[in-house]
Amino acid sequence: MKIVQQLAASIIGQVLAGNNLNQLLKETLQRNPTFSAQERGALQDICYGTLRYYGQLIKVLNELLSKPLTDVRLRDLLLISLYQLQYSKAAKYAVVDHAVRAAKEINAATGGLVNAVLRNFLRKQAQLLLAASETDEGRYSYPQWWIDRIKKEYVTQASVILEAGNQHPPMTLRTNRNSITPEQYLKQLTTFGIKAQIIYPGAIWLETPLSVDKIPGFFEGEVSVQDAGAQYAANLLDVTNGMRVLDACAAPGSKSAHLLESHNVELLALDKDPQRLGRIKENFDRLKLNAALKRGDATKPETWWDGVAFERILADVPCSASGVVRRHPDIKWLRRPSDIESFAIQQENILESLWPLLARGGKLLYATCSVFARENQQVVNTFLDLHGDAKQENISAYGLNNGQLLPDDQHDGFFYALLQKDA
Repeated sequence: MKIVQQLAASIIGQVLAGNNLNQLLKETLQRNPTFSAQERGALQDICYGTLRYYGQLIKVLNELLSKPLTDVRLRDLLLISLYQLQYSKAAKYAVVDHAVRAAKEINAATGGLVNAVLRNFLRKQAQLLLAASETDEGRYSYPQWWIDRIKKEYVTQASVILEAGNQHPPMTLRTNRNSITPEQYLKQLTTFGIKAQIIYPGAIWLETPLSVDKIPGFFEGEVSVQDAGAQYAANLLDVTNGMRVLDACAAPGSKSAHLLESHNVELLALDKDPQRLGRIKENFDRLKLNAALKRGDATKPETWWDGVAFERILADVPCSASGVVRRHPDIKWLRRPSDIESFAIQQENILESLWPLLARGGKLLYATCSVFARENQQVVNTFLDLHGDAKQENISAYGLNNGQLLPDDQHDGFFYALLQKDA
């Protein structure tokens, strides 16, 4: 446990310094190939959990300390240990004992401090957690600016949205309809004793998440992992066979694949990152799908577009990812208020650049995985004000509240706006 604690503390410190959690975990596990499945799982759980509840944990830690720590390595070790004591199933005596040993390797004189802090937490646990919950950051575990923004935009739903972002994410699958229907696949899961159900819009919701090597038919291309909210896109784009379709920000290719599984279309998957294009190809190969792949920037179509208009365009634009924070808890602490405006400007530029590529009478689906209005309807409103040949279609019938899908126990948070060009 000590080694896992040390690695987890190091990762947390690097995330809080501005680095990406998934990349750090990947690199750490690559450097420790002999880790057991249990050790790998523990490391991931501690890192994700500490960042998920960081707002609460840092409030508790500050209450436990008589003065600020001068060594951030001790802070991070105490944070991950508090997470273990509060949320994990690890034996409490083992957590404290190994944390003390890890502290002594940082500084021989700090073992007593770590022991005292953690044991004091166990004695005053309920009192400390109650005190932390009296502040917004301690209660919800988000930066105050994020909480204020959600409260302003979602007055009556703010608590539900914030709390949903701290839950473990659901796992849903998308069936490859070239191979199998959702109903057929559900029967297949039943024969394996896997509890699941079909939810809108045809996704398979698993009662208990599974690793991909335990998902029947995954490597044979029968099924993919994709959030149910992300599966709305293929339906909303209103595609029919034979259409020329552009997925303008395609990586990792899930939405493109869904379109190809559902319709016989001429599809171009575009992305400006060559590594991400490689991931799209890997997904297409596994699913036995064919489409054109091209490296290109959606804001610079003059560098890649052949001049032939598209009848449908999917613009799944870069965003704050505020609707998927339970899958990426580091986002809460890496984002800054200024980032939202930066994303919105980028999104407006993408819409402006793609609109001339859309055929008369064609449709463009604007999509984000954000819950912030500045990245969503406000971007669309700005675009509509500038383009008299564009109108926004009503898609509330699909269970969306003015295009906004809020996170719940079955899907993440997404925004969709379907824009049609005058014929």
